[in-house]
Amino acid sequence: MADVTPVFRFAHMIKPANNNQSSAFALEALHAIASASHCTLNLQTPLSSLIVRGQSPNALHFMVQACPHGLQDMDPAQYGVIIDAGSSGTRIYVYKWLSPSVATQRASAEDLRSLPRLKLKNSKKIHPGVSVYADKATSVGPEHLESLVELALDEVPDAKIPETPIFLLATAGVRFLAEQAQTALLQEICTYFQTKTRFYLPDCKSHIQVISGETEGLYGWIAANYLLGGFDQPVKHDHGKDHHTYGFLDMGGASAQVAFAPNNTESEKHADDLRLVRMRRLDGSPLEYRVFTASWLGFGANKARSRYIDSLVESYGSSVTEVPDPCLPKGLRTSLTGEPWTNRGASGDRLLVGTGVFKECLLKTFPLLRKDAPCKDRPCLLNGQHAPAIDFDVNHFVGVSEYWHMTHGAFGKDYNEYDFVKYQDAVSEHCNRDWAGIKADLTKHGHKAEKKAQTAQEACFKACWVINMLHDGIGIPRENLDGGIGNNATKNALERAKTDPFQPIHKVGGVQVTWTLGKMVLYATGQIPPDPSSSLPVGIGSNAKSGVLPDDFEKAGSAPLAWPPASDFGEDRHGSRPMEVMLLLLALVCLILFFGYCLRRPEWRRRTRGLFQRRRQYGYGRKIPRGSSSLISKLFWRAPAAYERILDEGDESQLELGDVDPDDNDCSDTSYSPRLGSASTPRLNVDRFDDLRPPSEMDRNGLVIRTESRERLAPTLQMLNAGRRSRVGSPTRLKSPLMTPLAD
Repeated sequence: MADVTPVFRFAHMIKPANNNQSSAFALEALHAIASASHCTLNLQTPLSSLIVRGQSPNALHFMVQACPHGLQDMDPAQYGVIIDAGSSGTRIYVYKWLSPSVATQRASAEDLRSLPRLKLKNSKKIHPGVSVYADKATSVGPEHLESLVELALDEVPDAKIPETPIFLLATAGVRFLAEQAQTALLQEICTYFQTKTRFYLPDCKSHIQVISGETEGLYGWIAANYLLGGFDQPVKHDHGKDHHTYGFLDMGGASAQVAFAPNNTESEKHADDLRLVRMRRLDGSPLEYRVFTASWLGFGANKARSRYIDSLVESYGSSVTEVPDPCLPKGLRTSLTGEPWTNRGASGDRLLVGTGVFKECLLKTFPLLRKDAPCKDRPCLLNGQHAPAIDFDVNHFVGVSEYWHMTHGAFGKDYNEYDFVKYQDAVSEHCNRDWAGIKADLTKHGHKAEKKAQTAQEACFKACWVINMLHDGIGIPRENLDGGIGNNATKNALERAKTDPFQPIHKVGGVQVTWTLGKMVLYATGQIPPDPSSSLPVGIGSNAKSGVLPDDFEKAGSAPLAWPPASDFGEDRHGSRPMEVMLLLLALVCLILFFGYCLRRPEWRRRTRGLFQRRRQYGYGRKIPRGSSSLISKLFWRAPAAYERILDEGDESQLELGDVDPDDNDCSDTSYSPRLGSASTPRLNVDRFDDLRPPSEMDRNGLVIRTESRERLAPTLQMLNAGRRSRVGSPTRLKSPLMTPLAD
């Protein structure tokens, strides 16, 4: 975040007799605006040097700078860019949210106890993954990342780019690289971003890195519960036993993750196995959870397929060139790497020949779970991985990525929710089909047929692997906990996720459930100033007691954005609108400056003075507060003068007016003439300043009164008032020796 951010600039055109006076007033006005909006006025050069010469001789340009909350660039939005460098592809996500100061002002009392609302602006995926550039790292930027950066630049306003963070977090695909290759690749990526973009990237180590599978699982758990409402609406998502969050399952191409918050009993027993997640609500209060997370490298769908082929080929020995594969459709022949076999003349190449037997495929994929691996600390899930016991009464899981694609792709078109019996029947039907029939069905997809064919030939294996991972690996019950087997197909997936042990999901409210969202939620909540009672940072780390910061705590990467103290907003700072107040004050000051410029001309001053004189007489001589003289004098750049009221009772005044035409002081545009000479201007003879006030004039129902000395004015008034009617019995008029009631 830039330390000094330009906020707004305005110019006012005035022609003061004294530049120091005009500058002082303008500066005073700007300080008032800055104070009202909790900004600081930072003028880098002397005020006198801000006069822009060559345009208008006295055009003053001011800039208010360093507004840390709500007014930066007059845009309350914050942006974040994050790139998921996966094993099979690279995807960019651009997120947007309101700055904390503005979000809190607009939030209801309920919203203040919630996390900030993030919106996915755009995303894009390209193939392959960045890991293929390990041997040509210098090309990863221009050949691979450039198109993703262009999308981000299209979504983020230019003025916001320097304060918008960019992250590239690599997962399993890069984890397989040697450490030296990882370091070289990531450094080249960071250099590309720092030299070719203006995004906020202060530290390569934290912004461009390979994250662990456990961290990936935690981010995914945050994203799922953030979108499902487990954090903000605990009562609505109460699963019993004081538990309101959802477990998270993710399967990519190379790895698989699980993350869940155990029940209270298991949390106490396995406290050392849990990770601390700390976020911050809009009101600054902390939100903490203890979560178990585990990751299995090589258990993603593609890597699991590779392990399966290796074991299958090994089981038949080197003498067999055509290896039967029950996980391929009948009649399909492929190479060991999955390409359809077309070169029948080649000899010595080993092939996979599809036999299409669902039950056999399910049995042959089960050993990939490595359930027989040594378990040093029971209980274990799979591959010897220790984990707290999962209480499926309260631990309800959602699955993303392959868990979604393999249940809603080739097999899930007729229903939205996961039903084990229906799903297994659909998988069995597909696995047992002939490849020729499957290809015939794919021809209707036109240009997408080739891609669909690749998905179809892998579908049987991936579906069987998902079934094994879910029900034999994680332990998801095949039957619903109420004893029925898939007997509730009327609820949608999100509703069933509240009660069923498992439901696959892809999007919630139009936003994709992906671990990148979890990372950005942490970053956004880290911008919220903490409640005074808890100033611990936002992030993730080893489990620790509340109020304690573990040594390995990984901060969110953001810093709290300052906002004004609550006292500046009254009792409820969130109910005010400081930006709107600031804009209103700015408009008011500009209006005052405009009138100040206009009223510098003598003719405009005379017209305005006449207008105010009429208002005073219509208001029966209401006294103008003396405190306003300072502001008026600054506007008119005239020395202040003291005025006292001339009593209606007829006390002698020390005023004497010269001969004037009755229409000389009319301020209307039709009567005003700039050619009036000095003879047309009222002549004011002042004998005593203490009693000075502007001459008055009043015209009510045809009655015209002008104040002059008693000796000169009495006969004149009698002539003017001849034949006119005054209000009978007016006490004020009867008291004046110059006014007598007229006869009807």
